[in-house]
Amino acid sequence: MNSTQSKDGTTIAYDVYGSGPALIYITGASCYRTFKPIVEDAKVFSRSFTVYNYDRRGRGDSGNTLPYSLEREIEDIEAMIDAAGGTAYVYGHSSGAVLALEAALRLRGKVRKVALYDASYVHDEKEKVEYRQLSQTVQKLLDDGKNAGAMRTFLKGIGMPSAFVWLLPLFPGWKKMKALAPTLAYDIALTQDLPPIERAAKVTVPTLIGVGEKSPVGLHDVARQLAKAIPNAKHSQLTGQNHMVSAKKLLPLLSDFFR
Repeated sequence: MNSTQSKDGTTIAYDVYGSGPALIYITGASCYRTFKPIVEDAKVFSRSFTVYNYDRRGRGDSGNTLPYSLEREIEDIEAMIDAAGGTAYVYGHSSGAVLALEAALRLRGKVRKVALYDASYVHDEKEKVEYRQLSQTVQKLLDDGKNAGAMRTFLKGIGMPSAFVWLLPLFPGWKKMKALAPTLAYDIALTQDLPPIERAAKVTVPTLIGVGEKSPVGLHDVARQLAKAIPNAKHSQLTGQNHMVSAKKLLPLLSDFFR
């Protein structure tokens, strides 16, 4: 394990895989750097890049200085880019894609190119209302110390099949997922609003907007909105893929775009 310090003094833990150009990998909700699927993704990406796979604040071995804010997560990404040599490609998945877009806007000169996959903003006002209701339910469970219930409610609320959600306690990583439950509030804060179209139009770095063919309709709408707003953005749909994209299917797209 490696670590670096964010601007507010928070320790950010990370692992490095592979060789080649630096790639900062920003994960989505309920993920952490030693989660088996995330490790597998990082190892696949390392075939073409030096991958910096880090624990977002509040997760795994990273610290969790409060209060939480988007700005502090961007400072964490900046610390990771600095650890990678001062400039890097940035790839974000789901709520991590929201952070990747913000990094492109706020860390100009340090983000060389940015790739987003299934950026998980709400796509219209109806979904915004429904998501707010889910947020309130999840927060009440967290306030009551019911981390397992909060995690299951969130995952079911964003579309994960009910049968899979109820089988989660049987998985080896369930204990760590429960420990991550308080950070769901962070992911909800990042994704509870419509895509920031006016701000996205100010992105100046080359941007790839990926979406899975089988991903929810709302995420396709978000991808179209961002692709229309961001100057010269590349919009790509991955055939046969859903929200849990295969790194092996995604790597050729990332390699072609970044390199």
